[in-house]
Amino acid sequence: MTQPRDETRPITRLMRIEALAARAALALLRRLGPVRASNAGGALCRAIGPLLPVSRVADTNLRLAMPELDAPARRAVIRAVWDNLGRTVGEFPHLAALPENPASGPGWDVVGAEHLAEQVARGGPVIFMSGHIGNWEMLPPGVAHHGLPFASFYRAAGNPLVDDMIRALREAAMNKAAGGEPVPMFAKGARGARGALAHIARGGRLGMLVDQKMNDGIEARLFGHPAMTAPALAAMALRYRCPVIPGYVERLGPARLRIHVEPKLDLPDSGDRQADILALTQAVNDRLERWVRARPGTWLWLHRRWPKSLRP
Repeated sequence: MTQPRDETRPITRLMRIEALAARAALALLRRLGPVRASNAGGALCRAIGPLLPVSRVADTNLRLAMPELDAPARRAVIRAVWDNLGRTVGEFPHLAALPENPASGPGWDVVGAEHLAEQVARGGPVIFMSGHIGNWEMLPPGVAHHGLPFASFYRAAGNPLVDDMIRALREAAMNKAAGGEPVPMFAKGARGARGALAHIARGGRLGMLVDQKMNDGIEARLFGHPAMTAPALAAMALRYRCPVIPGYVERLGPARLRIHVEPKLDLPDSGDRQADILALTQAVNDRLERWVRARPGTWLWLHRRWPKSLRP
C-alpha cells in the first residue's frame, strides 16, 4: 500500500492526454508479450536515447569513473544503458506473470537464495540494498517469492494519473508474490523516511536503491572519487543492528533475469556512531561499484552522481 496521492492537485488536460498515451503504450506492451515487449523497448531506446542531451551526462560520468574506456567504448556502454532501460520499461507490465526457474524462455531465477532462507529463519528487521542495475523492478517481487516481501521507497511521477498506473503495476507484481500480505511503499522525502524508520523499528523489511546523489548526504567515495551519498541505510541498520543484504539483477536476455543475493554486510561497531555510519556507507558504495564495473552497460549512468568540480 502506498501513501495516497494528493487528490487536491489539479489534473490538467495535458496530464489526461499523457495518461491516455501511457495506457495505450501499456496495452500494446501487454499484447506483445514479455519477450517482444522487451525487444521493442530496447530497440526504441537504444535508437533514440544516445541522441538525447542526457547521454552527455552519462559520457561525462564514464570519463570520470572509468577513464580507461575510450570514446567508442563509452558510446557502446551508453547504447547498452539505453537498451537496458528500454527493456526494463517493456518488461514492466509483465513482471507479475514471469515464472521462476523457467526451463527456457522468459522468467527469472535466484543465485544466493540460501541468504534469503537464512533471513526467513532469523526473522526480524532487514534492509535489502541494491541499485539501478539490470531490471531492478524484479527485485521486490522476486525476493517476496522467497518469503521476504519488503517495503520500498518510490519517487512519484510528475503526472499523478501516470503515477497511479506505475504504482498499480508495482503493487500487482508484489501482491501476487507476497500472497496478499500488505507491503507499504514510502514516498521519498521526510515523511516517507519517518515511515520507513518506524517500519524497521517494528521489525519490518525494507529495500533501498542506494546509487543516486543526495546533496545533503555524507561524502563517501565511488569509483575513487568523493560522491555525496544518503546515510539513511547505514543509520537505520546501525540503530537497530539489522542485517543489510546486498543484491542486484543481472540481465540474461529479453525478459530473462537473474537475481544475485549476497551475504549480509558486516556492521561496524567502533563506538563512534558517525564513523560507523561512514564506514557502512562506504561499504555499500564499494559493493555497488563492484557490480557496476562487472557490467557497466546495465547501470543507469544518466544521473549526475559526482560534483561538478570533478567533471572532466
